[in-house]
Amino acid sequence: MSESNSISIRFADEFENNLYRLSKKYRNIRSDIEPIIQQIQTGNFLGDHIPKLGTDYLVYKVRVNNSNIQKGKRAGYRLIYQVESETSVLLLTIYSKSEKEDINVSEILNILNNFYNSEDNNSL
Repeated sequence: MSESNSISIRFADEFENNLYRLSKKYRNIRSDIEPIIQQIQTGNFLGDHIPKLGTDYLVYKVRVNNSNIQKGKRAGYRLIYQVESETSVLLLTIYSKSEKEDINVSEILNILNNFYNSEDNNSL
């Protein structure tokens, strides 16, 4: 896939806020997630599909190694993203497994609703 055909990456406020907060504690977080984002941009949708969101949303959760703690992917980050279309991916949230055990479907739906509602308000 050529660079002109790469998938555009958008960021929900929740993702940006969590990334900023986590970067205070884990200084390598941006370099840890960069290879994942690059893979997603090429159309390689990593991680596990979250099926409980129905057919409206194609959402994945991917494990990301935290190089600051040296405990592997299980203790690392979870990056949640939505495939919006063949050309667009929305990064929803990221969290550290040491701070949050899991994310539930209602939390993901809230992030999606907040993002799309604020996007609708911005386009008015």
